[in-house]
Amino acid sequence: MSDGSDQHPIAYTALQPGTPVETSDGQQLGTVQAVLVDELVSVFDGIVVQTEDGVRFVDADHVGSIYTTCVRTTLSAEQAASLPLPDRANLIHIKPPRSMGARLGRMFGRGKR
Repeated sequence: MSDGSDQHPIAYTALQPGTPVETSDGQQLGTVQAVLVDELVSVFDGIVVQTEDGVRFVDADHVGSIYTTCVRTTLSAEQAASLPLPDRANLIHIKPPRSMGARLGRMFGRGKR
């Protein structure tokens, strides 16, 4: 668990694959694999986490903080052990940072068209 000095809060839209996910008691749960969004209302629904036991879903209500260096859940290690599988119906894969930069560059006339 980090002491927090190198962490900066970010939006779920800026999460990168491979970002570590921790439980509330500082245990490594796994890494971010994808973000789930309710597309009908464009609301953050949670994250898909790659754990040692396979992929698991962490509901948005259990995502405490999102930082550049990690995601901290509100779940204890014991609670996290019984997380469900993700519902792939709403799965939005995270795009690499370059693709967002390229899209923004095209939107503002900077970059290849």
